[in-house]
Amino acid sequence: MLKNRYTSFSSISILVIWTFHLSGLLGILYGDSKWFISATPLNLIISLVLLLLNSSDSNKTIMIAGIAFIIGMFTEILGVNYGLIFGTYFYGEALGPKLLGVPILIGYNWAMVLIITASIAQKINKNFYTRIFLGVTLMLFLDLLIEPVAPDLDFWIFDSGIAPIQNYLGWVFVSFLLHFIYQKLKIKKNNNFSNHLYFLQILFFVLLLIKFRS
Repeated sequence: MLKNRYTSFSSISILVIWTFHLSGLLGILYGDSKWFISATPLNLIISLVLLLLNSSDSNKTIMIAGIAFIIGMFTEILGVNYGLIFGTYFYGEALGPKLLGVPILIGYNWAMVLIITASIAQKINKNFYTRIFLGVTLMLFLDLLIEPVAPDLDFWIFDSGIAPIQNYLGWVFVSFLLHFIYQKLKIKKNNNFSNHLYFLQILFFVLLLIKFRS
């Protein structure tokens, strides 16, 4: 009975994120794009909360989410204020309230993306370092999709107008650290929620990339 309830909650959660992401995507593509972009923080918060609630190892998952939030925010603050790690850039207003120039939601995003990519990597391979490599690759691929449309969405923009190589090297460095910690904690595999959430991120930004760059 408990397993059936968990499966049911997972299915409802998946339906919720599909509804929010597709609604937001259609709104940006064909509706009031500014309003739907402004709703990005709500979408991100709901996605992360549901991700944590669908975790098979809730205590450790919350712990790694907190670690990712702190490390993510710290490295982003270094980037925004000193041009370290990722390069010289600044954030727009679409992602909400900021701490030292960095939207608090960016810390949430680091947590969310780490957990879903690490969960997917766990399902693909059992080797410790192969999982880390796969997780870092999945995170980097997502960043490669987001960077070209970030200025159009008023997320962030680099001083040079485009993300430098330093940004991607920084992502590899920080992602490796976070995935190493995640795998060391031996967090239990997540359910299919992570797969759906990652796929939706890819779908969302691929279609936006086509819209803004076609």
